[in-house]
Amino acid sequence: MIKKHIPNFITSLNLFSGCIAVYYGFLGNYQAVFWLILLAAVFDFLDGFAARLLKAYSPMGKELDSLADMVSFGLAPGVVAFSMLSQTSLPSWLAFAGFIIPVFSALRLAKFNIDERQTTSFIGLPTPANAIFWVGIGYSYYNELVISNSWSILVLIIVMSGLLVAEIPMFSLKFKSYTWNGNHTKYVFLLQCVIAIASAKLAAFPIIIVLYIINSLAMPFFKKREEKFNRR
Repeated sequence: MIKKHIPNFITSLNLFSGCIAVYYGFLGNYQAVFWLILLAAVFDFLDGFAARLLKAYSPMGKELDSLADMVSFGLAPGVVAFSMLSQTSLPSWLAFAGFIIPVFSALRLAKFNIDERQTTSFIGLPTPANAIFWVGIGYSYYNELVISNSWSILVLIIVMSGLLVAEIPMFSLKFKSYTWNGNHTKYVFLLQCVIAIASAKLAAFPIIIVLYIINSLAMPFFKKREEKFNRR
């Protein structure tokens, strides 16, 4: 039936968007990369949504999804980092540090595929979040980093790559119910997103990813407080 191929078609659109983003990344056109990766993220959401709606799950779909994510959310942000570093006053060979991002993205995706703990939440930073951070940096903070703080790009590569494979629980935005109980972290984060976008507009995207990381790190603390409150 045709419907079973719809999720894979949407995943292929994710991959296609990522391939074009890689091309524009090498050209240093960070505006194009930004929009293409956001488009890829939309397709990445829609393929899973379509698979659930149509009940069209398949082993091939799972593998295709990882391959598409590797290009769109692994290679593309790596190219952005490489391109930015190659335009700094740092030694030219340091630009290749940008490709640490796709290496750790591949490790992250491989780990996700075999890790049964990550069915309703994540362990480590999801690759789409990391990609949005980097393309947002290229789009909105190019001058601040490339011209004024070029070494900070290397620091961000190390930190963000480490977060991809870190044993840190991070929440998913999938809702089983819409009650406040059990979803307070998600609701607080979504409110923060609205405020950030209202304040900084498109420059908010890297900030949103930082907020996601902070909220995820704070999640165990708030969970303990909630459990303590419920026992009263």
